[in-house]
Amino acid sequence: MDNKFAITKKAGIYGIIGNIFLLIIKAIVGFVSKSQSMIADSINSASDIFASLMTFIGNKIASAPKDDDHNFGHGKAEYIFSMFISISMIIVSAKLLYDSVLTLIFGSELIFSWFLVIVCIATIITKICLYIYTKKAYKKYQNILLEANMKDHRNDCVVTSFTLISILLTLCNIYWFDSIVGIGISIWICYTGVTIFIESYNVLMDISVDDNTKDKILDIAHSYKEIQDVASIVSTPVGDRYLIFITINLDGNMSTFESHNLADSLEKNVTALDKVYKTIVHVDPI
Repeated sequence: MDNKFAITKKAGIYGIIGNIFLLIIKAIVGFVSKSQSMIADSINSASDIFASLMTFIGNKIASAPKDDDHNFGHGKAEYIFSMFISISMIIVSAKLLYDSVLTLIFGSELIFSWFLVIVCIATIITKICLYIYTKKAYKKYQNILLEANMKDHRNDCVVTSFTLISILLTLCNIYWFDSIVGIGISIWICYTGVTIFIESYNVLMDISVDDNTKDKILDIAHSYKEIQDVASIVSTPVGDRYLIFITINLDGNMSTFESHNLADSLEKNVTALDKVYKTIVHVDPI
């Protein structure tokens, strides 16, 4: 668990440094050349800085151990701050969409420059490196903050590739594609923001554990011949894992000692699952 928070912290720091660098060069070249897609890309980088900062802060809070006021730790901070990231993406996308539509209607004043091409290539290389790093970390730790950053870096690679195409097309006097790319960037950012928002919202609203994990829990419970029935499985998210409540039916003639031993064994085996934080078993004698 400590490694998870350490890796997420590094991802946030690397994201902040990389995106500040990209914001500066994109903004300068974008405004000088009057490229709507590059200006949109620079604003996207500003949003990325905020996202990386939220990752850093959210991870720091989530890494705090449980205490008397927070008995199950501070894991939900990951989802609160990922929601902040998603809202910022949606707001930025709305502004970019408005500006790009105006440029499409009234015309673009894009001035071709090889510096635009260089900035695009530098952005793609930087974002590919950040994407590979965060994807590797996300696959290992399944942290929603890492997922949000991973998707953000991936999206930026695609977005900047289209920005590069729009810039090169101006050599053929095709200027309208620059505005189209700006519109496409805004829609892409909005879609990613909405996706992350929904995922964060579901966890904060205590969505149940997925069916696959429920099936694994039932398989474990059914492996005990003493358990006559699993009356219910109730779950609630705790950070990126779940607190599981299981009610089982046992023979009423079983001793209290035996039933408690069985319940303890079931709790231990279910808690060993990847997505389970803690298991509480209630015994109903029948």
